[in-house]
Amino acid sequence: MDQHELDMIEKHAASNPEVKSLWEDHVLYSKQVDKLEGKPFRTPMEEQTLKQLKKQKLEVKTQLIDMLERLK
Repeated sequence: MDQHELDMIEKHAASNPEVKSLWEDHVLYSKQVDKLEGKPFRTPMEEQTLKQLKKQKLEVKTQLIDMLERLK
């Protein structure tokens, strides 16, 4: 996310619980993705989990960006 989007999230998260929730989900997925990507070896199950987490992270990011566009 670019700095403008992060500023918008910070501005609206305090007053909009949906923005806050989506941002928290995005951060959670990001941490889980980073953890799995940091492993030197991943099992096939972990690869599948990583793929799913990346999809979920992208979906949440898309929802968050859409919401920020509506709040402008």
